[in-house]
Amino acid sequence: MSLLSGATSISSPILCKSNHNLEALHIRRAADLADKSAGFTSPHPNFGCVIARGETVIGEGFLYSQGTKCAELQAVESGRELCNGATAYLNMEPGDCHGDQTAVSALIKAGISRVVVGLRHPLRHLRGNAIRTLRRERVQVDVLGEELQSKMIEEALKSCLIVNAPLLYRAASRIPFSVLKYAMTLDGKIAASSGHASWISSKLSRERVFELRGRSDAIVVGGNTVRRDDPRLTARHGGGHLPVRIVMSQTLNLPEVANLWDNSETRTIVATQRGARKNFQKYLASKGVEVVEFDILNPRDVMEYCYDRGYLSILWECGGSLAAPAIASGVIHKIGPDMLISGYLHPIPDLSPVIPSVDEISAIDPTVTPYEASIIFFYKTWDPYGAFSNFSPHPLRIPDENGDYLTWPTVEHYYQAHKFVGVNDPLARDCVEQIKAAKSPEEAARMGRTMQMRHPGLVRPDWNKIKINLMYKALKCKFSIYPHLNSMLLSTAGSVLVEASPHDLFWGGGREGEGLNYLGRLLMQLRSEFLGESSTLVENPINL
Repeated sequence: MSLLSGATSISSPILCKSNHNLEALHIRRAADLADKSAGFTSPHPNFGCVIARGETVIGEGFLYSQGTKCAELQAVESGRELCNGATAYLNMEPGDCHGDQTAVSALIKAGISRVVVGLRHPLRHLRGNAIRTLRRERVQVDVLGEELQSKMIEEALKSCLIVNAPLLYRAASRIPFSVLKYAMTLDGKIAASSGHASWISSKLSRERVFELRGRSDAIVVGGNTVRRDDPRLTARHGGGHLPVRIVMSQTLNLPEVANLWDNSETRTIVATQRGARKNFQKYLASKGVEVVEFDILNPRDVMEYCYDRGYLSILWECGGSLAAPAIASGVIHKIGPDMLISGYLHPIPDLSPVIPSVDEISAIDPTVTPYEASIIFFYKTWDPYGAFSNFSPHPLRIPDENGDYLTWPTVEHYYQAHKFVGVNDPLARDCVEQIKAAKSPEEAARMGRTMQMRHPGLVRPDWNKIKINLMYKALKCKFSIYPHLNSMLLSTAGSVLVEASPHDLFWGGGREGEGLNYLGRLLMQLRSEFLGESSTLVENPINL
């Protein structure tokens, strides 16, 4: 089968049954690796890479979190010179950060001669890009279900689909992947006679719930659960990712004292009907709880809001009064009761026939452009223009206050640590070092925000005055070091850049454009500086 169109073709060899066994084995291993960070970081596209020569594995790697070293580079660094002429097995086409070519470049520079891909990337702006680049460099690429077909290959493909089910559902339905968890007795009841649901689950299944929580961006409960059970909704794994808690309540008939109003470890969002109990909304805000109003509170609108926040996976731990409308509205994809029987309510989407690549879109209709010409939104690293995010995997080498050059893993590491730089306190100095050593920008952000909330006296006194200039310094370093990022930024000339965070009203644009969007404005100012233009974007805010 020809892998190149309009160029010299490379044909895939016809593989025998034993080779299919081996191919399937390596792909399943890549999928298993891809799942290793589950529960320790917030959900993200899961990538695993196995480099092998026949049966011998010479290198492995997996993406720990957005903004960390890609799986392919880890595997190449592990296999070193043995990678030359070897085959790389990937559970999914590379694309953990839009605008970054590290994964593909690592494979090409290492001399990988063949790449086997479990599935194409489900996101339209990333789909097919890596495969086309590899083939242009005369690397043979075989995709499961396309070049490779057999019963064993089909089973391996299932493992690739399952490990990235949240991403696939999100891409297909434009809402996060949602799992409904409920405990049910044999007589069909989901609560004890007292009305409390806590004690009808077995210990084993409750441990499973903690695992599911760790795999989720957020946990949804209703007002009844808050009033009756006063849950904490923690993951209880002793560290790592803690999901956001979301309470859905139309009337805000909620207690003033509740465990969920404690935001010391993770955030709580209360979703309610517009205008409900304004005084109680103010009370919740004073406790640090985020209140989001909807014209008509319903599960689909809340899930669309979670989609806008970049969430991939949601766990519903609600009673029947909320579970029923959630199922009816089609936002629940999978159910798992206490007997640990689970099932998908909708099949895992096969996006290959329905999401064309950018090149294919242009071929179908040359007048259609893949992105909005006047406003460019960015947020997660895998989103379009994801390299603009502070979480993108681009280390900085930047001078400190004494002129000594230090290396920071990401812009977010640099920004969070500098909240405490220069403070004459051992705890502050220790915090700076811990943030710098954080395994991911997500962990750096969590450390910095938690320390700032728990110990506000450790934050440098001039922080609010200098944080914009400090961020600009970091961004200028980032977009000066990496030529491809510089080119990407300059390519947006004439467009407004908006950091699309719906909850960060300082650096982001907010849910309805009410945010100050300072990150987007700083990037536009930097773009103007690179283009040799004068700019006063920071001093004169743009109305977005």
